[in-house]
Amino acid sequence: MASKHLLLFQITLISLILAVSCFPAHSPIGQLSPYYYDGSCPRLQWIVRSNVWAAFQKDTRIAASLLRLHFHDCIVDGCEGSVLLDDTVDMKGEKNALPNRNSLRGFEVIDAIKADLENFCPFTVSCTDILTLAAREAVYMSGGPYWAVLLGRRDGITASDKSANEQIPSPIEPLDNIIAKFTSKGLELKDVVVLSGGHTIGFAQCFTFKRRLFNFKGSGKPDPTLDTSLLSSLQSTCPNKDASNTNLAPLDSTVDKFDNYYYANLVNNSGLLESDQALIADARAAPLVNSYTTNPTLFYNDFAASMLKLGNVGILTGQSGQIRKQCGSVN
Repeated sequence: MASKHLLLFQITLISLILAVSCFPAHSPIGQLSPYYYDGSCPRLQWIVRSNVWAAFQKDTRIAASLLRLHFHDCIVDGCEGSVLLDDTVDMKGEKNALPNRNSLRGFEVIDAIKADLENFCPFTVSCTDILTLAAREAVYMSGGPYWAVLLGRRDGITASDKSANEQIPSPIEPLDNIIAKFTSKGLELKDVVVLSGGHTIGFAQCFTFKRRLFNFKGSGKPDPTLDTSLLSSLQSTCPNKDASNTNLAPLDSTVDKFDNYYYANLVNNSGLLESDQALIADARAAPLVNSYTTNPTLFYNDFAASMLKLGNVGILTGQSGQIRKQCGSVN
């Protein structure tokens, strides 16, 4: 297992070096480096890892939560830590936007990391970089790939619930809409398929998929593509009443382990979310789903590469933004 992860890390590092070399030094991405804090905050990696590990030991579900928190930050106006900001009198932020309210988790882990870092290297490490590193650690601790995270992002000073409501993909919207939301951020179809594979860990609340169980697209019947044994199980977990909306169902049969079973589930019509199952029904996405089903190493490598791309979306560097002292509020 160790040799496998070492090989994946080496491959990813080579890809990272090649990717960074494509950007001029004056571009925001060109200013990022895996070694950005080596002189100013040498304990950074250890502090992030130890805090995520402690949280993971208490609750393995936190891994999926941290990964989702990072995605919901970056897909909304870029990776600038806006999802971490609390609402103020003058600002309705992203935490309470419809896709995030009573759903996003893991803020306390990021806050704990930030507090430790402020003791060792005050006003040095951005909350955005902390969240990006924490997502990598969460994936790796769950058995997924390891990649060298580019660092040097700065934090934004505002957040928008409107942006979150409009830009975060919904599990019930058409795949073409989801692809459009990704491409608007400089991502592509392949990234949609690969990053959706992050659903190999974690749970979903019943309200995100319940219409598949009882009234699919207003038909009054279940989704006919859903595996019948899974349908029965989910109807038990999510009975057709409002009280079950916040009940949890696993996104994958190996809910705590980062692996490629997610794609096998799609092939077997056992994807939980409509947006997941839609991938295998799409002529553009299906070949990628099939390739990841049979080749977990390919999935790991591509997932690491797509996470690097995601982490570069709409970043702030140089004198833009700020380094927040507390992740929930601007300085």
